[in-house]
Amino acid sequence: MYVERHMILAFTMSAISEALTSVRRRVAAATAKRTSNVRHEVRLVAVSKTKPVEDIIEAYQNGQRDFGENYVQELVEKANNEKILKLCPEIRWHLIGHLQRNKVPKIVALKNLSMVETVDSTKLAEALNTARQKYIPNGGPLSVMIQVNTSNEEAKSGIAPEDAPSLAEYIKDSCRSLKLVGVMTIGAYDYDVSLGPNPDFLRLITCRNTVSSHLEIDAEELELSMGMSSDYEHAIELGSTNIRVGSTIFGARNYSKPSVEVKK
Repeated sequence: MYVERHMILAFTMSAISEALTSVRRRVAAATAKRTSNVRHEVRLVAVSKTKPVEDIIEAYQNGQRDFGENYVQELVEKANNEKILKLCPEIRWHLIGHLQRNKVPKIVALKNLSMVETVDSTKLAEALNTARQKYIPNGGPLSVMIQVNTSNEEAKSGIAPEDAPSLAEYIKDSCRSLKLVGVMTIGAYDYDVSLGPNPDFLRLITCRNTVSSHLEIDAEELELSMGMSSDYEHAIELGSTNIRVGSTIFGARNYSKPSVEVKK
């Protein structure tokens, strides 16, 4: 029984290493197809939601540093996990799921929290800014992105594109403990790229340009977070600088099992 479990685990670990290598090659190939220069290199965020600690450690040991979590409680548990703290000292956590204001205090002081990609209101920005000042007054500003609902779907979080400039201005002028680094979208799922450029990605690019003009900064100063497992290559070709890839690296998600060991 032990030997069988060990063989399965070894295969899983090898698969993660091979998947990361494949994704990086495809990222490089997609980057080479860009028709215009982009200031930022592509950041690969490995989405590890529902995945065990061992998978994260394996990916880290194969050079991966940025990891994304959708749920606050899962992020808190993993960021405080003893194995990860010991074996992954340079890990960078991204919150890529919806964040409620009452849960802000749980994440702002997390070790190695790198970015919150889902700011979609002035109230949430204010809560993050206030909590950051309270819990980490000397820690420097927290990087944030504005989540934009480019597909206008009620089921998705995110601010309307036309409201993004005013939110960006609020973060820049009123949130000294936050640093606006870009805009992010999920977009409609399963878009057929044979029909042409993904309209949600094009809307995010337009939104980024409008925001940068409103702030009177170079558009290239703001990153584009768009593209997931099914469409990250297409997103990169259109200018994405931050892609969120999960199942392609870690395999299909299992929502029936706990992803982190909880000590009793």
